[in-house]
Amino acid sequence: MYQRRKSRQIKVGPVAVGGEAPISVQSMTNTDTRDVAATVEQISQLAAAGCEIVRVAVLDAEAAAAIKAIKSRITIPLIADIHFDYKLALEAMANGVDGLRINPGNIGAEEKVRAVVDAARDKGIPIRIGVNAGSLEKTLLERYGHATPEAMVESALGHVKILEKLNFQDIKISLKASHVPLMLEAYRLLAEKVDYPLHIGVTEAGTVQSGTIKSAVGIGALLAQGIGDTIRVSLTGHPVHEIRVGYEILKSLGLRERGPVLISCPTCGRCQINLIQVAEEVEQRIQHLDKPLKVAIMGCVVNGPGEAREADIGIAGGKGVGLLFKKGEVVRKVPEEQLVETLLEEIEKLAGGV
Repeated sequence: MYQRRKSRQIKVGPVAVGGEAPISVQSMTNTDTRDVAATVEQISQLAAAGCEIVRVAVLDAEAAAAIKAIKSRITIPLIADIHFDYKLALEAMANGVDGLRINPGNIGAEEKVRAVVDAARDKGIPIRIGVNAGSLEKTLLERYGHATPEAMVESALGHVKILEKLNFQDIKISLKASHVPLMLEAYRLLAEKVDYPLHIGVTEAGTVQSGTIKSAVGIGALLAQGIGDTIRVSLTGHPVHEIRVGYEILKSLGLRERGPVLISCPTCGRCQINLIQVAEEVEQRIQHLDKPLKVAIMGCVVNGPGEAREADIGIAGGKGVGLLFKKGEVVRKVPEEQLVETLLEEIEKLAGGV
């Protein structure tokens, strides 16, 4: 892996972003922000899954007013996502939001931008400049012909310049696109030009299945080059999936530890148990755990324990039975019909420190 890019550090509430802070995982609610109860319930689910920063859409004054009630009932930092209307940003900040996602070039005259920046500075609230390939300024599209990495970077730097002119540097930046190569090149270009922390992600990535793949490729490629300080996986579905995928990406690169890592073989002609069903059931039933554990589900009693020697615990299937092993050492034989429950019982013991 490449050395992590050096970036300045900002704070979103108590969560540090950039510098040497751990790469944080965030998401965005898909509830109506004006529905406080539904929004708080979803944020609680996200927090339980490991979400460290959450964003809500602020479409109107009623949504901005709801920020106060939402903020009082959640435990993680809250970011307001606002477009065009500077008054919504001022109201959200007055109601206790921890961060803004707002592009200063889109909110009107300089006095409006100054009002937002002054309030953000006074309250210690950072601003994310969020450039999206699908909504670039018309002038840039006319100059470049279409969304290019250079156009996206120019857009971001233009917004940055506005904030810097007002002596505001509490900034993070995102350059999102649904086309992975475009997103990768845009972030690489920007990373060479500024030291602000970068929020990375593939926007409009797709459904849970296809979007997971695109996000893993795009986010993972940047992280492997040391680029990225906070991530958001954008999936069409319940946002809890975004948190789980985000941590899996970070865990695969050794950047964060949270919850079990499942190791399972692809199966072959030697496998004599329904390993696919076993692996899927175990994976589903250990999602609630947050202790880092390596769990192996192998199909072959000959090679399984050895191939998964670094696992904390695992099973290797035989004919009608399976071997339960810890750290590559066989503990006992277990009948096939008892494999799942036995393994889960042992995992719970390890997770609980028993």
